[in-house]
Amino acid sequence: MESQNLKQRFRDDSGITTTTNEKDNNEKNRASSREKRMALAKRGLRSLAIAVSFPLSLTLLNIYLFGSGHSYGALAKPFWFPPLWFIHITCMASSFVMGLSAWLVWAEGGFHERPTAFSLYLAQLGLSLVWLPIVFWMRASWVGLIVCLAVFGALVGCSRDFREVNPIAGDLVKPCLAWAAFLAIVNLKLVFL
Repeated sequence: MESQNLKQRFRDDSGITTTTNEKDNNEKNRASSREKRMALAKRGLRSLAIAVSFPLSLTLLNIYLFGSGHSYGALAKPFWFPPLWFIHITCMASSFVMGLSAWLVWAEGGFHERPTAFSLYLAQLGLSLVWLPIVFWMRASWVGLIVCLAVFGALVGCSRDFREVNPIAGDLVKPCLAWAAFLAIVNLKLVFL
């Protein structure tokens, strides 16, 4: 039988001889590639932290400055109206998720391929920040409704553009779309209260 004549091959078989210089070079190359990967990972984490914390901090500042909503609390609202604290928390979550999805698109190089995606993201961010003072501070519900519908339109555009670059980023926009639609309904009801 042929299988009885087979020999097991070991790593240090003769035929492959390496010098200590080659081993040192291989170890140095592995160490340098590991350092490069670590540097890339650190840079990626830094950019993720910036992409998420920037819109989140703007939203927190907006809530701090304009989010008291004394008139909202005094209104006789239907039972399905969210309390003000829930609106604030959900706006923060929405800005966090949008920052994350924008980072995913940026990491794929999507803002260079599709510059309209970045414009739509900035429009969505700006309009979201403007909505709170318009509705709760200036009490202009009609204007707030128009702004809310514009936010919804910008989110639809973001969802389409983001999905073409990174499907996960496009899917992350969907909860924000649902929240913007719900806010538009709440805002419409505020117009007629």
